Parts: sequence; structure tokens; C-alpha cells
Amino acid sequence: MSSRELKQWNPEDEAFWSSQGKAIASRNLWISIPCLFLSFAIWMVWSVVVVNLETIGFGFDAEKLFWLAALPGLSGATLRIFYAFMVPIFGGRKWTTFTTASLLIPAVGIGFAVRNPHTSYGVMLLLALLCGLGGGNFASSMSNISFFYPKAHKGAALGLNAGLGNLGVSAMQFLVPLVITAGMFSRLCGEPQICVIRGATTSVWMQNAGFVWVPFILAATVAAWFGMNDIANVKASFAEQAVIFRRKHNWIMCWLYLGTFGSFIGYSAGLPLLIKSQFPLEDPTRYAFLGPLLGAVIRPLGGWMADKLGGARVTFWNFIVMGVATVAVERALPHPGRPGDFHLFLALFIVVFIATGIGNGSTFRMIPVIFLTEWQRRTFQKGEGARMRALAESSKEAAAVLGFSSAFAAYGAFFIPKAFGSSMAHTGSPDAALYGFLVFYLTCIVLTWYFYSRKNAPMPC
Repeated sequence: MSSRELKQWNPEDEAFWSSQGKAIASRNLWISIPCLFLSFAIWMVWSVVVVNLETIGFGFDAEKLFWLAALPGLSGATLRIFYAFMVPIFGGRKWTTFTTASLLIPAVGIGFAVRNPHTSYGVMLLLALLCGLGGGNFASSMSNISFFYPKAHKGAALGLNAGLGNLGVSAMQFLVPLVITAGMFSRLCGEPQICVIRGATTSVWMQNAGFVWVPFILAATVAAWFGMNDIANVKASFAEQAVIFRRKHNWIMCWLYLGTFGSFIGYSAGLPLLIKSQFPLEDPTRYAFLGPLLGAVIRPLGGWMADKLGGARVTFWNFIVMGVATVAVERALPHPGRPGDFHLFLALFIVVFIATGIGNGSTFRMIPVIFLTEWQRRTFQKGEGARMRALAESSKEAAAVLGFSSAFAAYGAFFIPKAFGSSMAHTGSPDAALYGFLVFYLTCIVLTWYFYSRKNAPMPC
């Protein structure tokens, strides 16, 4: 076996954990985080690129731009369905190395495509789909890290991996508007484009939106290959993991995570264009990064709160906050006879982002607890061997559900921007989309209360 493959791994053994397990788990976590950070940056880079395409001569209408913002969500979510099961098949180290390296394809492709305003819309659609390679990585990353930590520390560890990884969205939305104003790659990758905004012209290097990530992707790929580990005793085929499709709580948690993470990533993708369409005098690149930043930073707090208070309780109240804030957002938008209040609109969206971040952490804390409890109920009073089997099998099922639920939820990155675009195309405003989101949050409140948070719930967690 490779020296990078751990032959035995039992983080629930306190002596093993304190003597060597914690250090190994921490090393894998802190390499995983920058890989995931870059994945999110590449996945959502179109949310900023599309805002600038019109100013450098691309003649795409609003509907086409919303499609470019939405398609990475569609492909990323679909790839997550497959990525969710790959770590037990190939090993976390090998799969993380491969998927991190794959980010070079859309990063380099975007860099060359945006230099020419005559690049066809079909090519741009293909590159938007390829950005989904970054979206797919979340499922395998979270599955991988879940194997390294004991139950008592899963919430915090998964919260750190996801929360700091999610920072890639806000970092990209902050960094790209800055790097496109500097010709740092001009000698290698082309001359600037002429940008026209309200009649004023300036030079921009839009290709830097892709090329700036290349050296970091290369460094993260090398770190993953030489620094991470595979775990031998969590190997499982797809058929063994596919048992989760028969588990009721897999599908319930997919729905709830769609409400938290789906909202986080969907609003991240759609908010810049929404600001541009509803408040045309505002520069969306100045503000769009704030919500994803706060939502990502606070996600570890959601995991910690769930460890202390219970994941279901935290999740339940988060959905209430999200529902109320969504109604308030609609009231802050421009309507006939009412100009709208941009600062109130932005503040309310930040509240939504914060709630999604806490909810992301709390829902991912619920999943390992639910599946461990289910297996403990099945093996109750059947001896030490049955108890150990329950720990092993629940860990595999929970990891698969973490990955698959993240795949299901990632479709929010497609449906939310598309819902905004369709609502505006058919009604002239995004109100219909917001009311649709409210109805969805109400279903999440009911499901969380009935199955997990009420007194005598079937699966308290």
C-alpha cells in the first residue's frame, strides 16, 4: 500500500484520536480548504464576468446573460451527484488531486475566450458548463473530510471546510473586479479590451478573471497529492453507497439543504445581475461579495451552534428568518410609484446570506447524527461487534448523504438566477420568484419541525 494510505482509521477511539488521529485529520482539512476555496471561485466566476461582458462589446441580451450565470450551477450540481460517491471508490487524496487540477480547464478557457468579443455564444455556454467542475468538488470534499473526524467534532470540521471553502465565492467577487484593471498577464495572454460605461472608455484585461487562478490551482494540486491521505477502511463501491436512496432521511435532508446551501449559492450567482437590473445606478461589483463573504464566514458558527444546541433547532429558526427576510426584500425593490431602497434591499439580502451560512452548518451537523442514530437503533443490545459495525456503516452512509445532498442543493445555483430571469422576462419584476422562494422556505420549516425539532419528533437531532 502507498505510504499515503491509512490502513486503519478509527477517530471515535479517544486514545487513537489524541495520539495521532487529530494531527492527521487537521492536515487533511487544511489542505482540503484551499482546494475547495478555488473550486468555489471557479464555479461562480461567471457571476462577475457576465456583468462586464456588455461593456467590452459582447452583444448578449439579459436573458442570455442570466443563462451564463445559471449554467455553472446546473452542471456543478449534476457533477456532484457523481462526485458524492467517488472518495470511497478512489480515495480522498487521489480524487482531490484530480478534481483540483481539472479547474485549470475553465480557468484557462475563460482567459482566452473573453479576449475576443466575437467569441460565439455557444463557446461561452460551454465554458459556463465547464465551470461546474468547481461546483462538483464540494460533494467529494465534504464526504472526504467527514471520514476523518469523530462525531463530536464533525460539525465544526465540516463547517470549517465548507465555510472557508465558500469564501472562494466572495473572494472571487472582490478580487476579479480588481485584477481585470491590471495588465499582469498582458505579455503572455493578450492586450486589454476597451470598456465603455455610460460613454466613458477605459482599458480592462477581462482575461485575468480566469488566468489569475492558474498558479494557485497548480499549488493546491501539488499540496493535495503530497500532503493528503487515502483511508483504506472506508472503501466502498457505488452499489454499497447507493443504499442511501432507500433512506427517507436522505431525501428530507436534501430538501432542507436545498433551502440553505441552494439559497446561498443561488443568490451568490444571481445577485449581481439582480442589482444591475433593479438598481441600474449602482455598481453590483462593489457590493455583491458582501453577502457570500458573511454567509461563508459564519458557516463554522452554524456547525458549532448545532454541536451545542442541536442542529434541528438551529435549522428551524434559520428558515423562519429566511422566510421573513425574503418577504421584506420584495418590499425594498422598485415598483411603480415606489423607487425602492437599495441599502435596505442589500441589508436584507445580507441577513438572508447570514441565515443560509448558519443553516448550512447546522444541516450538515444533522446528517451524521441522524444516520448514526438510525444504525444504533438497528443494532441496539446486539453486542460490541454490532456497535462497531454501526459506527462504520453510519459513517459511510452519512458521507454519501453529505455528498448527495450537496449535489441536490447545488441546483439552487441554476434555479435561483433562472427564476429571477424568467420572472423579469414574464412579469417585469423579480417578485414572482421571491414569492416562490417564500413558499419553499415554508415547506422547509414544516419538515424540520415535524421530523426533527418538535417534542417527540421521530428523529430528534
